[in-house]
Amino acid sequence: MNQYETVFILTPVLSDVQMKETVEKFKGILAQQGAEIINEENWGLKKMAYAIDKKSTGFYQLLEFKAEPAVVEKLEIGFRRDERVIRFLTVKLDKYAAEYAAKRRSNKKED
Repeated sequence: MNQYETVFILTPVLSDVQMKETVEKFKGILAQQGAEIINEENWGLKKMAYAIDKKSTGFYQLLEFKAEPAVVEKLEIGFRRDERVIRFLTVKLDKYAAEYAAKRRSNKKED
């Protein structure tokens, strides 16, 4: 299993409940495919560098998980089919990036 990190941006017109439901939907896709979710971070409503679909802000969400490569394909298909997702990016973490992510998580827990 490989370790992945995905960041996706949700449209800013969603209510807090709708935003959480959308995140749970994608976590459900991962769980259904047998992925192990390591970390989840809600970065909140942020201003984007440039407007996308005439929207200048969006809800940023980070998911870190361990899964097989086929799971990432299914997750990204889900992102593409959902009109609430403005952008997404999934990155496979090498061993150094995974160590850095673990260190970042432990530092965050200490705060």
